[in-house]
Amino acid sequence: MGPQHPATHGVLKVILDLEGERITKSTVVMGFLHRGVEKLAEHGTYHQFIPHTDRLDYVCAMYNNFAYCRAVEKLMNITVPERAEYLRTIVAEIQRIIGHLFWLGTQALDIGAMTVFFYTFRDREILLDWFDELCGARLTTSWYRIGGVERDFTDSLEAKVRGFLDYFPPKIDEYVVFLEKNRIWLARTVGVAVISAEDALSFGLSGPTLRGSGVDYDLRKYESYGAYPKCEFSVPVGKNGDTYDRYWIRIEEMRESVKIIQQCMDQMPKEGAVMADVPSVTLPPKDRVFTNLESMIQQFKLFSQGFDAPAGEIYCGTEAHKGELGFYIVSTGGGNPYRLKIRSPSFIHMGAFDHMARGYMIADAVTIFGSYDIVMGECDR
Repeated sequence: MGPQHPATHGVLKVILDLEGERITKSTVVMGFLHRGVEKLAEHGTYHQFIPHTDRLDYVCAMYNNFAYCRAVEKLMNITVPERAEYLRTIVAEIQRIIGHLFWLGTQALDIGAMTVFFYTFRDREILLDWFDELCGARLTTSWYRIGGVERDFTDSLEAKVRGFLDYFPPKIDEYVVFLEKNRIWLARTVGVAVISAEDALSFGLSGPTLRGSGVDYDLRKYESYGAYPKCEFSVPVGKNGDTYDRYWIRIEEMRESVKIIQQCMDQMPKEGAVMADVPSVTLPPKDRVFTNLESMIQQFKLFSQGFDAPAGEIYCGTEAHKGELGFYIVSTGGGNPYRLKIRSPSFIHMGAFDHMARGYMIADAVTIFGSYDIVMGECDR
């Protein structure tokens, strides 16, 4: 099955052993999209690698930026300014909504419910237009920086965010109306691809895939970062460990994301720095780069030579919309990492595919692919 099958969500090949139409064994064949991203990190400076992270999970490019920048900040022991932390958290939750909208639309489309796809992409388009205004791109977006963000929100963007917080919750209810009594959707998700809490933990699953099995674990709560410690929100947890529970969790997470964004908008300082002031590590503001010789030289040296990182190794995990996205960095000093390893949830989750597919029908394999919300750019790297 695959790698040309559209429901494999990219160039993924799975060899299925069948008894009739029931799956007895499945062997996942990956690597068609391997681009050596981790190796590229060793041959560029820490700042130069940020745009490479966009290309991992290109559905939610900025969350990759966020996870990587947090790892480098942990290595360099940099504290991000308060306003920048709020801005980062707001955009991270917008990315979570974008990711879940993309997932919901394509999962419904794969299973046979076409209408939902058009509704989710209608609302996703609004958010992509914001990114165009924020950083000049819609797909491979890059706005997070080591020590903060590239630029502040404009007044018009803040107004659009606040308007969306009123607009979006009724739209989530619309999606649910389409699916909650849809016989095809229920038949294809309820009791399909069940995995127990014990097995989910054993396979290293995370995010909605893990929480759908009843495991209450979310890095935003239990290893909190950004502005999450100052926000009140719930972590939806399933009971049955099936595809329907994983769908329900993503729906509820979108509702919680709206609450988080609302609290961040209300609590965020009206003014303040959006980049840490560490000239040996962080980039100078663009307006100074264009008008000040010292700032231009500072930016040039940070990109071309890098900063002198301390020797050591760190791991930093971030709760992306798919699950735990982690960066492990080994430094021997100098301007580029000696080794960089990415813990991508898509890759980890594919390890459980054979376990979750056995005994189900060929058509259910499509449901299981979608249940993980895989993106092969992140999976193969």
